Amino acid sequence: MPVSYDTPEVLDRREGPYGEVVLRRHGGLLQIIANGCFLMDTSDGRSERLLVDAALTALDGRPAPHVLIGGLGVGFSLAHAAADPRWGRVTVVERERAVIDWHLDGPLAAISRPALADPRTAIVLADLIDYVNETSDTFDALCLDIDNGPAWTVTEGNDGLYSPAGLASCARLLRPGGVLAVWSAQPSPKFEGTLGNAGFQQVRTEEIPVARGVPDVVHLAVRPG
Repeated sequence: MPVSYDTPEVLDRREGPYGEVVLRRHGGLLQIIANGCFLMDTSDGRSERLLVDAALTALDGRPAPHVLIGGLGVGFSLAHAAADPRWGRVTVVERERAVIDWHLDGPLAAISRPALADPRTAIVLADLIDYVNETSDTFDALCLDIDNGPAWTVTEGNDGLYSPAGLASCARLLRPGGVLAVWSAQPSPKFEGTLGNAGFQQVRTEEIPVARGVPDVVHLAVRPG
């Protein structure tokens, strides 16, 4: 029986440590759904690429910087970072084994295969919040895209990442002058204020127009140093 492109086709469904994750195809798009909440698809990727580019630009020519990408997703941020020779190292933290598998030998490999083969790239299976609180590694840039925004988190515990304590942990991972970039599906003046109160400088928001509704944004801030 032929597949109707008006109805999403489930390619894989798994129960992970944080609930159900689903990869589905809808027409020509691949979509990731977590606990029934749409996360992202392969329709565009402009905002994911801007997340990486804006962080690199803010580093102002720092040689061979090390970027941490929080959330593998459909792989746009990873693929874009690995395609840029100016990044010295690219580390991706992803908490869902299923998502990593979809990139290693599943439908999303077409996006991420060259990046995963790049010796600069490392994938870490871990909850980003645990990783931020526990790692001794430091980075020149943190590019975070694990939620629909600071006020629209995928799981309840994620809101701590955008709190003063969470941002202090992010600052600890950043080298002096390092950049924090946070993707969001909508602007958040409140989060801008929290960044400033947490000691970050040069706080600003870059907008990415979308076909309908409010623009996606990237919140940017610099650790003093």
